[in-house]
Amino acid sequence: MDKIQENVEKIKAELANGNPFGESVMLVAATKTQTAERINAAILAGVDAVAENRVQEFRDKAQSLLPCPQHFIGHLQTNKVKYLVGKVALIHSCDRDELAQEISRLSLLKGVESSVLLQVNIGREATKGGYAPEEAFAAFERLNMLPNLKIQGFMAMLPNTDELPLLKKLTGEMRVLFERARDKDSGIETLSVGMSGDYRLCVEQGSNAVRIGSGIFGARDYGAGAQ
Repeated sequence: MDKIQENVEKIKAELANGNPFGESVMLVAATKTQTAERINAAILAGVDAVAENRVQEFRDKAQSLLPCPQHFIGHLQTNKVKYLVGKVALIHSCDRDELAQEISRLSLLKGVESSVLLQVNIGREATKGGYAPEEAFAAFERLNMLPNLKIQGFMAMLPNTDELPLLKKLTGEMRVLFERARDKDSGIETLSVGMSGDYRLCVEQGSNAVRIGSGIFGARDYGAGAQ
């Protein structure tokens, strides 16, 4: 547990100066396969939010965690939205109209407002979901009209490549999209780009939220199961 605290403190120190746009950077702990005990260690160390990739893991662990904003960052099926609405502070992975509409419908039914990020497939990768870059702004304008749904910003996952110029270019394109949307709606505040391997580059290019798993918890043990 001391190593988790050490890792969180190190990353928080790196993020302390914010991004070049003068924004603070939110540290989201990606907690897939981690036990509640290890997640609580990260919370005590000072992460800003914790986030699951799978609905079942969220349901299994949520009640065992210390007070901390809980996010969802994985692919979300429409039939599982009911387990998250009213229980998570932010859904990073709203990747299609059908999902946004279901989140809106259930939020209206429950009398809550749900905050989401629109997922953008910035690298145009066949293996990843999300809106095509040229469609993302129109999706924002369209979905921002849905009742009880708050578009809070955008999320993207960069391609797994060492081509730094490409990664900088793609993150820069996300920043342009973010600012364009914020010009239309001052409630746009979150640009979630960056994971353990690329978060420094992403922050330098204007990301203000990073999702870090192995950088906090170490390499995942997929055999450990979820507690």
